[in-house]
Amino acid sequence: MKKKQSYTIRIMIRLCLLIILFMQSTPLISHGVNQASAQPTTWEDRLYLYQQISQVFQLPWSYLAAIDQFERTMRKPDELQKSAGFVAIQFPAHLWSGILNPNPNDTNPGTIGFYTGIGRDGSGDEIADPNDDVDLLYTMASYLSQYGWMKDDFRLALWRYYQNEKIVEIITEFAVIYDKYQRLDLFDNQFPIPAHFNYSYKNTWGAPRGWGGRRIHEGTDIFAGYGTPIRSTCYGYVESMGWNRFGGWRIGVRDLNNHYHYFAHLSGFNKEIKEGQIVEPGEILGYVGSSGYGKPGTQGKFPPHLHYGIYKYTMKGEWSFDPYPHLRKWERQMFQKKKR
Repeated sequence: MKKKQSYTIRIMIRLCLLIILFMQSTPLISHGVNQASAQPTTWEDRLYLYQQISQVFQLPWSYLAAIDQFERTMRKPDELQKSAGFVAIQFPAHLWSGILNPNPNDTNPGTIGFYTGIGRDGSGDEIADPNDDVDLLYTMASYLSQYGWMKDDFRLALWRYYQNEKIVEIITEFAVIYDKYQRLDLFDNQFPIPAHFNYSYKNTWGAPRGWGGRRIHEGTDIFAGYGTPIRSTCYGYVESMGWNRFGGWRIGVRDLNNHYHYFAHLSGFNKEIKEGQIVEPGEILGYVGSSGYGKPGTQGKFPPHLHYGIYKYTMKGEWSFDPYPHLRKWERQMFQKKKR
């Protein structure tokens, strides 16, 4: 009796596995999403497509959204404008078609599969097109599903694909942001100092600095009274928080544009803010001070101010760019809202 029950259970397990494999190899068009509806014109349309494809593979939609957004930040604006679709993911030709495939531009699902290429037909047109939005997302979801749906599985899949720990961290952070808000339009900004406080600043990015060795000033100094609140300028993930010998007490927040917002020389932090937390535009991060240029706790080597910098990650590291134009724009918007 026990042997018969055990045999029945094994048969049921095999049937379940076959059903799962069938679903994962079935083009997305059979699941109710066709080419016509797969060209989003709004954030909601794009989110819907992420959700539809993720459901086929039982993955969080935030995984696809995070990868797509990271790839978008790695491409030049003119490239994105010329792109026929909205998906920014790009697969290397040898990975899509198969490393031994004599045709690196192969779009035939059969020969791609024969040469163990990653490319998949998600739209049901019998073409695995690396320029088709649905095929791209379907292929990425298929790849991720091989590793599982847990966070650690996701990180492993990213590492195997990108072979870069920093990229794994950034994409994981993007996914956490999307998970919290369950939407895509998270690109609002705020000026870091509230409108009713006194402050002053000018463009000093690139000016020479001498403490700690010859270098340039990688930010804008906003002078304000000691203890003035410092607000988050964006939706983002708190990557770093603590002491830096140059910046003193500092906090770093990465947004979905892959910009690292650096707030330095603080007198203290908002006690509710921790590393790994998600913050919003206008949320208090800490308070203006004069910390830095020495060992932990060093204060008063310069007047109290906020050093605000923005860095962009590229495959070669983090690069500073001038935040002054952004600050001026956010300041104008702040006062325009105040007048209403």
